Amino acid sequence: MCAHVLVAEDDAMQAELIRRSLLAEGHTATVVHDGSAALDAVRRDRPDLVVLDLMLPVIDGFGVCRVLRRGDDIPVLMLTARATEDDVLLGLELGADDYMTKPYSPRELMARIRTVLRRSGSAAGRREDPVLRAAGIAVDPARHEVRCEGEPVDCTPAEFQILLALVGEPERVFSRRQLLQYTRGYDRASTERAVDVHIMNLRRKIETDPRRPARLLTVFGVGYKLSGTRP
Repeated sequence: MCAHVLVAEDDAMQAELIRRSLLAEGHTATVVHDGSAALDAVRRDRPDLVVLDLMLPVIDGFGVCRVLRRGDDIPVLMLTARATEDDVLLGLELGADDYMTKPYSPRELMARIRTVLRRSGSAAGRREDPVLRAAGIAVDPARHEVRCEGEPVDCTPAEFQILLALVGEPERVFSRRQLLQYTRGYDRASTERAVDVHIMNLRRKIETDPRRPARLLTVFGVGYKLSGTRP
């Protein structure tokens, strides 16, 4: 089951952790950091699930949930550091499908997300293809397969995780430090300089001319991005 998940979380590090976990599970994700942006993203993207922090600026999570429940059945999983019974009950009364208190483990959160999606059936009927596609590259997290222009590409685990991040958000610029986080557990000796080596190897595999890359571009002084959004 592949879903598009809206993550509304004002803590940038928490939001990035959730986003990375979702991509690793084969989902796509949009991240926003305040309640007003969350409502705009719901209207624009029609996500399959909203992961909603209660302590959002501009409009808090309770307010966002109230608006969503006026005429929408998008599943909502609430996150909060406030674990009082009143908060839990209010969140559920407003229509939240599930509720998690911080701190939580990414594995537990992904398990809760799978449960909510399975119960709602929202993603099953609309998004059956778990493959991420951009710039002629297809990444299948479930099968751990990569194809470029339809041809299979052999990747190391670290290369796969880096490509998964880039294809999941084409045109987004990732710093070396950010990409390094995706290789943790796959390449324990990796450093920020090692990311350059992974990128160089990926270019050999997905670029027509690795010396003049058209897909995997360097953004000088910042990091790397995947250019082009065509499937």
